Amino acid sequence: MGQLNELLHDESWWSGDRRNDAELRFDPVVVSAFFDGIEVVAHDAEERRSDVIPLPNRDDGYGTILFLGTTGAGKTTLLRHIIGSDPEKDRFPSTSTAKTTTADIEIVASPGDFSAAVTFMPEHEVRAHIDECLEEACLEAIQGKPDAKIAAALLEHREQRFRLSYILGAWRTSVESDDDDFSFEDDVIAEAAVDDEEAVSSEEVAQHRERLASFVSTIKELSKETGATFEASLGKLKDQKTADDRATWLELFGVEAFRNPKFSSLALDIMDEVADRFTKIDAGNTERSATDWPIIWTFSCPDRDEFLAAVRWFSSNHHKQFGRLLTPLVDGIRVQGPLYPDLGGDTAELKLVLLDGQGLGHTASSVSSVSTRVTNKFAKVDMILLVDNAQQPMQAAPLALLRAVGSSGFADKLAIAFTHFDQVKGANLGSFDQKRDHVLGSVGNAVASLRDIVGAGVAGAIERQVDANSVFLGGLDKPTLRLPGGFKRQLVQLIEMMQAASSPAEETDCSPVYDLKGLEIAMHDAIDAFRDPWRARLGLAYHDGISKEHWTRIKALSRRLASRWADEYDNLTPVADLLARLQEEASKWLDRPSGWTRLPSDEEERELALDRIRRAVFGRLYDLTKSRLTDDQVAGWRDAFDHSGPGSATLRARTIETIHENAAPRISAAMSADARLFLNRLHELLQEAIIDAGGEIAATPAARIH
Repeated sequence: MGQLNELLHDESWWSGDRRNDAELRFDPVVVSAFFDGIEVVAHDAEERRSDVIPLPNRDDGYGTILFLGTTGAGKTTLLRHIIGSDPEKDRFPSTSTAKTTTADIEIVASPGDFSAAVTFMPEHEVRAHIDECLEEACLEAIQGKPDAKIAAALLEHREQRFRLSYILGAWRTSVESDDDDFSFEDDVIAEAAVDDEEAVSSEEVAQHRERLASFVSTIKELSKETGATFEASLGKLKDQKTADDRATWLELFGVEAFRNPKFSSLALDIMDEVADRFTKIDAGNTERSATDWPIIWTFSCPDRDEFLAAVRWFSSNHHKQFGRLLTPLVDGIRVQGPLYPDLGGDTAELKLVLLDGQGLGHTASSVSSVSTRVTNKFAKVDMILLVDNAQQPMQAAPLALLRAVGSSGFADKLAIAFTHFDQVKGANLGSFDQKRDHVLGSVGNAVASLRDIVGAGVAGAIERQVDANSVFLGGLDKPTLRLPGGFKRQLVQLIEMMQAASSPAEETDCSPVYDLKGLEIAMHDAIDAFRDPWRARLGLAYHDGISKEHWTRIKALSRRLASRWADEYDNLTPVADLLARLQEEASKWLDRPSGWTRLPSDEEERELALDRIRRAVFGRLYDLTKSRLTDDQVAGWRDAFDHSGPGSATLRARTIETIHENAAPRISAAMSADARLFLNRLHELLQEAIIDAGGEIAATPAARIH
C-alpha cells in the first residue's frame, strides 16, 4: 500500500511511458494496479463509442455537421432545434450562458430505438483536476478567505470545465436571495422543470453540504499546518513586499501543501465520493477498467422520455440535480435514434450526424489559435457550421476559426448561422433585408481584415461562402413550433444545406506548379510569430497585446504535456499555435504558385486546386508539430513541471523556452544546424504534400505556365 501511495503522490509517475522505470523499483502487482488505470488514456475514446454506435458517413448517405461557435452564441440551442429537443421537457443537450458543453456530443439521426454510448475521463486525469482544485482552495485558505471562497475554488476548476459542484453538491449560502428582485417582469424565462425522481432530495442536499463543510474544514487545517511550518523559513505572506515576492510565496506554499499527507488523503476522499456517484446510476451498463474506474456507459431504450432521463445524468447542468450529476467526468456522448426537427412534413429521411463540443473563446486576449481538438475534425466532416451572434458578429474567436478553416483548405465546407437576429435593431433597420445586409456588411469588413494574414485568395473564398451559405435565426430559446414563420423557413434552409453537404465534392484537373522560392522567408515569419508571443506569455520578453500568464496556468499546462494527456490548457495552446502559424504562412506561400499545368477558368477553380494542396500540407504539419513539441519533448515538459522552490516560475519559463527552441528553432541567415535540419524537413514536407495532392515541383523555369 505504501508503494501505491508513493506512485499516487508523485505526479512524475503519472504517464504510461514510465511503466518500465516503475517495474525496476516497485512490486509488479503495484505497477500493474497503477499503470493499468493510467493506460486507459491510451485507448481512443471515440473508437470505444464507435464500437457501440458506428458513425455513418457520406458513403451511407449521411452528412456530418460540426457545430462551432463562441460560448453563449447559441450553437447547442440551435442543435436542439435540429434534433427536435424541447427546451423544457427534454433539456438535451444542456445549455446556459456559461461553458456548458465541455465534452464531445455526437448525435446520429436514424429510425429505430434510442441508444447511447458515454465515455469518461481517465482516472488519473480526474485526480489531477481534483489536485488542482484542492491546491487552489488551499491558496484561498492561507490568504484568510471566507469558507464560501474556499469552497468555490474547490468546486469549480479555474478552467471552468471541471465542476465538482455538479458531482458533490453546491455550497450552502447564508442568505438566499430572491431572484425575482433581479428580474424584469416582461423578460422572465420559465425554469426547466425537473421531475421529482430526477431531482436530488433535500436529505441528500443536507448530506452533501455536511460533507463539503468537512472538506473545507480539512483544507483550512492542512493550510494552517503547512503555513506554520512554511512561515518559519520564509516569513508570513503579509510581510512579502512586492507582488513577485507574494506570487513566489504562494507558489512555494502550494508545493508544500501538496506534499502534506493530509492533501493526498483528502484528494483520495474526494475521489471516493466521485466514484460513489456512479453507483447511483441504475439504467444501462458500465464497463470498467482494471482499477474499477468507469470507461464507458451504454444504454438502449425504445421510449424517448425514459432514454433522455437516463442520459441527462451525464449531460445536465440543472442545479436541482447537483450532487449526483456526472457531467464533468464525461469525455464524450454519442446518441442515436429518431431525433428529428419538429418542423412538420417528412423528416424521417433526414440523414445527419451532428457534432457539438466546447465553445470557442470570447475575446482577443483569450483566443490565439483554434484547439487541435477542433481542427483535427475538419477533414472528417462535410460542413463546418459557425454559429455566431448577429448582434456582434465576427469577434476575435469566430475570426480565429475562419483563419483556421481557410488556411487549412476547408473554406468550401464553411456555413454560418447567425443567431439572435431578432435582437438586431435600429432606426435604420426596418426590414429583414436591411438587417441581413447590416450583419453581412460587418462580416465583410471583418473578413477583409484577414487578407494580410491568410492571403487574398483565402479571404475571397471565405467571403463567397458567407454570401452563399448563411442563415439568420432568432428566438431559438423558444420551442420550434413557436418560432415565427420566417425563422422556420431559415431553419429549413439550414437543414437543406446540411443534407446537401454530403454531395460529392467538386474536382478539377488543373494543378499549381511551385519552385520553392521564398519558402524560407515564410517559415522564418511563422516561427517568429509563434515564438515571440510565447516569450511574452512566459514573462521573458514584451509583445504587444500579450500579458504574462500566471504561474499556476503555466504549471497546469506543463502538467498536461508532461503527463501526455493533453497538448493544451484552457487558451494556452502551444501545439495549435505553432501549427496555425506554420499553416497560415504556408497557405500564403501556396497562394503564389510559379505556374499552372492549366490556367484555372476562374477564382473558384483556382481555390479548389489550391485547397487540395493546403489540406495535404495541414495534415502533415499537424503530425510534425505534435511530434516536435510534445512527443519529442516529454522529458523537457517533465522538468518544467517538476521545478519547485524559490525562482521556480522563472526556471519553468526558461525550460519551456528551451523546449520551444528545440521544437521550432528560429530560421535566419546565421541559423543553427538544428534550425537548418528543421527548415529542410519543412521543405521536404511541403514537396511531399504538393506532389501527393496532384501539384508539381518545377524542374526548370521553362516548364511553367504563367
